Amino acid sequence: MTNDYLSEIRDVNLSYLMIAQQMIRHDRAEAIFRLGISGEIADLLAGMSNAQVLKLASCNVMLSRFRFTDTEILSTLLRDKAGNIAAPVHASIIMASQAPEAIL
Repeated sequence: MTNDYLSEIRDVNLSYLMIAQQMIRHDRAEAIFRLGISGEIADLLAGMSNAQVLKLASCNVMLSRFRFTDTEILSTLLRDKAGNIAAPVHASIIMASQAPEAIL
């Protein structure tokens, strides 16, 4: 069972890293905002070789995480009803006010 989870985590990590690299290379500022990362992390991700991406993806922890550390954000998104276009905008504003991730 554990090996199944580790395999799934690797697949998610690989997808995340590849999408993150594409986003950063296409529009760095937007990627930083959408991924919730710092400029330094964006630069590191963008500069990774394929071998480095594969090695990092194979670690046994999820590299991406929910940005819903604030209950208000998740609650806002869950309250989104048909026709209520303001909820995702409101959640984006709240998330934008949070500090990006940094290397500790």
